[in-house]
Amino acid sequence: MIIEIILGLLVLMEGYVIWNLNRKTELLETWVENFSGRVNQVQQDMSDIDSTGHFEADDEIGSIFNTIKEIINDLNNFTEGESISE
Repeated sequence: MIIEIILGLLVLMEGYVIWNLNRKTELLETWVENFSGRVNQVQQDMSDIDSTGHFEADDEIGSIFNTIKEIINDLNNFTEGESISE
């Protein structure tokens, strides 16, 4: 009788742990999806801002602009790589 009670409590605790971890995983997946969308939006905005190529052509501003674009591309590749590995 005692063994059944202990096993029952163990099953309840395991159920709670699984439910809690599942909830946290879904929260993180939602965050990654939102972050990926924001990175794509920033990349699109950067392309729209420099549609004429004036920022990239300028020496001082162009180097900073290119660095920002590289960082955004790295983030985009990272978030796309994460979503593909699911």
